[in-house]
Amino acid sequence: MEFPDLPGRLARVRDTVTRHQAVGGWRHAVRVVAVTKTHGPEAIRAAERAGLDAVGENRVQEALAKQEAAAGAAVEWHLIGTLQRNKARQVAGRFALIHSLDRADLATELDRRTAPETRQPVLVQVNCSDESQKGGVAAADLMQLLDDLRAMARLEVRGLMTMSALTDDQDEQRRAFRRLRELRDAAERGGGHRLPELSMGMSGDYPIAVEEGATMIRLGTVLFGERLHD
Repeated sequence: MEFPDLPGRLARVRDTVTRHQAVGGWRHAVRVVAVTKTHGPEAIRAAERAGLDAVGENRVQEALAKQEAAAGAAVEWHLIGTLQRNKARQVAGRFALIHSLDRADLATELDRRTAPETRQPVLVQVNCSDESQKGGVAAADLMQLLDDLRAMARLEVRGLMTMSALTDDQDEQRRAFRRLRELRDAAERGGGHRLPELSMGMSGDYPIAVEEGATMIRLGTVLFGERLHD
């Protein structure tokens, strides 16, 4: 059986989540999105057997190939990587949630490519660490983008996503996650937006994200081990 240690790894993750939620004073459910980047379709089946119900992929072509190879798996497919405008047609309607919407032109194209009478759930990615190499809308531009998205009838904005700073400094990581939560709270209070989901935290920093209120954590290495290739 592939990934025989996944159930044990997942149990340790869930225990960690419980402990760090207590530190932050949170009681909401935290959903684990299993990131299967570079692993084959067998990782999807292993995730399903372990009781995980959401898998995340970074690359559109890899994700679509795995969807075909693992057809019938009882999991939601999430796109968590950068999405280019020219790939909007390929992803519309193929993912339960797109985590990486970060600009108006991409939103317009995705809205146009989504089938009539349906809605594509999305999260808005925010660059909370102000790093130029990272995707995401600037914090100062978030409210304008959220307001623009109101006009797009086929997109359903469910919340926000971010990545922490590329550093081992836990204070810097925490600042990025706290900033996302504060931006969400401000958008709900001041802009009337409903943004229940906060997708933040990966294998190296998810305990801090959980303390800061994450509702989704995107985990690869901590569940499946080191990637086979990149």
